Amino acid sequence: MSETSLIDHPIISERYFFPRTAHFPNPFHVATPGGKLACHYTRNHPEALTVVHFHGNGEIVCDWMDGFVSVLDSIGLNVLLAEFRGYGMSGGSPSFGAILDDTQRIIEAAELEPSRTVLFGRSVGSIPAINGVSLYPDMAGLVLESGIADVMERLMARLDCSELGTTRRELEKAVKTRMDHRSAMNGYTGPVLVLHAQNDSLVDISHGRLLFEWAGGTRKKLHVFEKGDHNTVLFENMSEYFSELGGFLKTIP
Repeated sequence: MSETSLIDHPIISERYFFPRTAHFPNPFHVATPGGKLACHYTRNHPEALTVVHFHGNGEIVCDWMDGFVSVLDSIGLNVLLAEFRGYGMSGGSPSFGAILDDTQRIIEAAELEPSRTVLFGRSVGSIPAINGVSLYPDMAGLVLESGIADVMERLMARLDCSELGTTRRELEKAVKTRMDHRSAMNGYTGPVLVLHAQNDSLVDISHGRLLFEWAGGTRKKLHVFEKGDHNTVLFENMSEYFSELGGFLKTIP
């Protein structure tokens, strides 16, 4: 496979994406070559910031439509829950190349002004969020929860390069071409909030510390939760979580 398509290898997609179907009313559709994305868009505050949220690989938009949206809406923010191809009510099949390519499509379809937009990436959703600030350096802010610093490390945890018919060197080259998080974070000088559980058993806290260290600006914060794991960090720290998130978002003019 070519370098550009290697990250879309079917084996990688099978090991890292776990889509499921669910329906909700009035989806916000985004056209892609693989079919429409069914996102959810709450926009009750015309002059306010919009938070674009990218969920994890085992989640769907519906998982975030209630509490998360209502809290941010209550403090005067708009929220766009971005969906991946093949998830929820969306067409197509998920892959790393697809979620990277669709970042720009989602922002353009919603007619968002980057300087009035905050990207939020959770777990695998950190990949399109970090991609977004590399595409739009004037993005108003970036939030990473349980995010991934070293994509190659996470890939190698679930596959062997021989399964892909390639070498580790070639895969590293492909990953660096599309998902060089150190370079992307270094190049973004806007405000950054990194949220991570101390005892995250899937994506180690070292990833959160690296993302914080790599952030290129001075307005950055790392908040480590003493309770919770990768998939329970919000639920076990609800008050603390939204206090940190809300406080950060309120600092963005």
